[in-house]
Parts: sequence; structure tokens; C-alpha cells
Amino acid sequence: MRPDAPIQRRHLEILSSIVREYIETGEPVGSRTVSRRRSDALSPASIRNAMADLADEGYLSQPHTSAGRVPTEKAFRFYVGSLTVSRMAAAEAERLRSELSGLDTVGARVERSSHILMELTRNVGIAAATPALAQELDQIELVPLADNRVLMILVTRDRMVRNRVVTLEEPASRDELMSIRNYVNRNFSGWQLGDARRELLRRMLEERAIYDAVMRKLEVLYRKGLLEVDLLPEVHMEGASNLLGLDLHLTRERLRELLHALEEKKRLIELLDRFLEQPPGELEVHMGLEEIHPAMKDLALIGMNVRMGSGLPAKVAVLGPMRMHYERVIAAVLQTSQALESAQF
Repeated sequence: MRPDAPIQRRHLEILSSIVREYIETGEPVGSRTVSRRRSDALSPASIRNAMADLADEGYLSQPHTSAGRVPTEKAFRFYVGSLTVSRMAAAEAERLRSELSGLDTVGARVERSSHILMELTRNVGIAAATPALAQELDQIELVPLADNRVLMILVTRDRMVRNRVVTLEEPASRDELMSIRNYVNRNFSGWQLGDARRELLRRMLEERAIYDAVMRKLEVLYRKGLLEVDLLPEVHMEGASNLLGLDLHLTRERLRELLHALEEKKRLIELLDRFLEQPPGELEVHMGLEEIHPAMKDLALIGMNVRMGSGLPAKVAVLGPMRMHYERVIAAVLQTSQALESAQF
């Protein structure tokens, strides 16, 4: 071991103490505060020297000459890397899994996951599921509406539901729509959506000469998007109001911009896609999110990619201040991810 190794360990212990104190109080931390928290007899003067070294290395900043020190982004990164996080109790884990299993659609589970994350962490909970053409068809429903409109309902095997209202040039009777529904469900249930649309088009082109009225209306519905899904993720966020009580050093206008940005699903997906890139099951922690929006400079994102019990890709994350209770947030993200993965339809 190098002669200076114990001194280095002492520096890191002091840094951890400063970060924990700052997370609890939000106030600059002085040497006397650190000294009182330590079990050894290290003097405030020795701690001040260590803090000066840590500041030189970029771990601490000093807002004012007479004030204590504040952890930098680099310090928070070190602190998170040093944590050993325990998962929730088995009973709590089973409660979350049962709660999600009791919901029968992907959208409901994603929405509930964001609420669970918000409840457990008191920060902003975000969850998203990403549809794909590889999803398998469960069934369609066709409902006639007024003014030659038809409600097309598409349900996939992973319980994602998509609705679309289309307008036809000619009316379609309830019996005709039922015939189309039965034909599609009988022939394509269990098919991947992309394959089903290609095969349906091939059959219609082959059998054009023997089209009857029902098949002609099937072709119209096909052109209107039958068996087609938009690939926009199902995304939910809860707890944006929790940011209002934080000291993010933002003007009222900047805070308004931040809250408005979080209301945009496109911005949320950009946030998740930009920072959650690892394979499913690998936790990621990112601090300083100004790349997404300048007002997110002092925020951190903790999240991970998961694969839902149905096989659908999803993301869960918590957005909060850099000064957050990381152990609690990491445990919540891990547990919610596990519940979302193991919940069965």
C-alpha cells in the first residue's frame, strides 16, 4: 500500500460526510460540522486542510469566502459510485408486483409505475413503453360512428391498445365491419403487425378480381391504417410539482420553461433516450442535464431500461435535484423495474 493511501481514504471519508450533510440540509458544510459527525478526534483544522485539497481536485466549491463548502457534480458522482444500495423488503416488492399485475393494459402499468416512483422518492417519476412493428396482434374491433366514421381499435398481445377514428367516403354497416373484424382476427391474430399488413396487402392484390363489397371496404380501411400503429411511446410522468419546492437557482421564467418542457412527451422521450442507453437491467445515473434543457443543469436522472413481462421494451426513471437521497431513489428504480418485468397479464 502506498504511504499516502490512508490519507486518501480520509479525504474520501470526509467527502462522503460532506455530501451526506449537504443532501440533508442543503446548506454549505463547514469543517466543524464534519468534525462533530466523526467518531475520531480529527481536528477542524485537519478537516479544513482536507477540504482545501478536495476543492483543489474539483470535488468542492465555496459559494462565499466565509461559507462552508458545497459538493460539485464530480463529488456527487463519486458519492453515488461508493453506495451499496439494498433492495426493498420482499413484502414491499411483492406488493408492487401484485399491484401492477392487477392492471390489464400496458398504458395502465406504465402510468402506475410513474406514480409509484413519484410516491417512493418524492421526486419526478417517469415511465415509458416503446411499441414496435414486432408487436403481435391480439385482435381488432371496428365500431361504426356517425357521419361515415369508424373507430378502429387495435389490441396487441402485450396488452397495448391503440384507437384511431377514420372517415369513409361510403357508409359501412355494422355487419360489414363485423365481417372485416372476423376476417382479420381469424387470419392474423398472433402475427407481427408489420408481417400482417404486408400479407394482407398481398392477399388483397391477388384477390382484387373477386372483391365483394366487404373486401372493398377492407381495402379502404387498410389504406386508412388498419393494423398500423404509430410508434410513439406510451409515456407518463408524475410529480413535476415536487420541483417547485427546490432551490434550483432558477428565475420564475426559467422554472416555468422547465415545467413546460416536462409536459412535452417528445422532450421526455428525448431525455430518456439520450441518457438511458445501457442494456436492460443496468442502472444509470446522470447528473447535469443541460444538454436537454438549460434549466436542467442542477438536476439528476436515475433510471434503467427494462423489458416488461410481455416482452415490450420500457424505461423507468426518477428526475430530481442533484441533492437527492440517492439510496432511496436507486432502490425505488430497481424495485419498480423488477415489478414491471415480473408482472404478468
